[in-house]
Amino acid sequence: MRVLETEQKALEINLDDQIYGAFAEIGAGQEVARHFFQVGAAAGTIAKTMSAYDKTVSDEIYGTEDKGSGRYVCESRLYKMLDHEYALMENRLRTLRPDQTFFAFADTVAAINFQKTIKGDGWLGLRFQLKAHTAPNDLVLHVRLLDNDNRLQQQAVGILGVNMLYACHRFHQEPEVLIQSLLDNLHGRIAIDMIRLEGPDFQHLDNRLITLWMVKNGLTDVAIFGPDGRSLHAGEFLYKKSILIARGSYRPITLVQQDMTRNAYAQFQAEPDVQPEKSFFLTEISLDNLRAGGALDERDFMDRAEMLCALQQTVIISNCIQQKKLIAYFSDYKVQRIGLVMGVRKLGNIVRETCEHNPDNLLGAFGELFLRNVRFYIYPARDQGSQTLITAQNLPVPANIHFLYDYLLENKNIVDIQHFNPDILGIYHKEVLEIIQQGKSGWEEKVPLEVARLVKEKRLFRYQSSGS
Repeated sequence: MRVLETEQKALEINLDDQIYGAFAEIGAGQEVARHFFQVGAAAGTIAKTMSAYDKTVSDEIYGTEDKGSGRYVCESRLYKMLDHEYALMENRLRTLRPDQTFFAFADTVAAINFQKTIKGDGWLGLRFQLKAHTAPNDLVLHVRLLDNDNRLQQQAVGILGVNMLYACHRFHQEPEVLIQSLLDNLHGRIAIDMIRLEGPDFQHLDNRLITLWMVKNGLTDVAIFGPDGRSLHAGEFLYKKSILIARGSYRPITLVQQDMTRNAYAQFQAEPDVQPEKSFFLTEISLDNLRAGGALDERDFMDRAEMLCALQQTVIISNCIQQKKLIAYFSDYKVQRIGLVMGVRKLGNIVRETCEHNPDNLLGAFGELFLRNVRFYIYPARDQGSQTLITAQNLPVPANIHFLYDYLLENKNIVDIQHFNPDILGIYHKEVLEIIQQGKSGWEEKVPLEVARLVKEKRLFRYQSSGS
């Protein structure tokens, strides 16, 4: 598909006499509205533009933030802006323009500052109708601005806003294309790490699929959805908290994974520098894992998502093959402490791969991975040959990094999970999955009761009952 220039998109919208709305922009200039003014015919599209830079003025128009955090670049501020501006459109203009589709575009952005202490990010939203006399839809997103210059970041916000308006009116019947097109003319300049698309015209669109498309199509390396399936952003619900992340395939969750995560989280919350009421547990599935069987299978992804949401898990989809990328992402949101829970064999792979990929800079490579506020919680395994219990303490590591590994153990960057059930260490999720798909019995006692019920009830993972 040919990508239109930003000016072409803006002009096409201006020439569509059905689309009419308002722009409200806080921070980084009125860059979105500027594009529609510059290409001409803006009178057919723009009812109003405004920018409330002064915080007192902004509070008078949109209200104060309930949390009292003093943050104006946040999700709640954006929704207040959308509510206010769209309501004004309806109240002031609906009787005069009964057959037009209205929209309200809003953004609240902090561009990079002179001292480079603010990297640049923002919340952007579009409330829009596709048909007159219907309830509106919402496209809401969070963007990280990657340009190292204030002017260029403002320019990127302008392009993104035009992309949003164009995508919602031209690609609403192809939601993945809609998501992809947000990066038009912006590749390498922004990362969009939260997208929420909701409304009467998108009732059958699952926002969990949107998180997958975001990572799959390179909009971000990390996307998150909650137990209710709605997209989330780390800066809103994990700010200054401590988090424990469990990476896995969850295909399906077995008793081993349940035991590992439950005991690791209890141990994590008991740490002296972790406040239990300010801690959070997340499950992570990597894009690499989703593609392990070849092409990415959306049904397989949704089966995992259904199971995890039913178990009240908050889920990360990531393109972070290397753990340090995931750690770096959450560090940007002032997460206090990060714990990573995994099996001992996975730890062995990480240690070996770090050595192989960084033969001339082992100290630096391990330093990036095992930061001061990062701790790895390791679940044991049985050596299938001798039935010896393998732990972090006796894990075989290359001789040339033994001194480094011993330091990490002594410094408690790597710790063993203290409590575990030795009787279930012979359960392997790949074997359980194979039995499920073959329609054989015996797998039920190897997974939690709720997982067994869900697999049968919703026929997850291509479940075949013995009678089907």
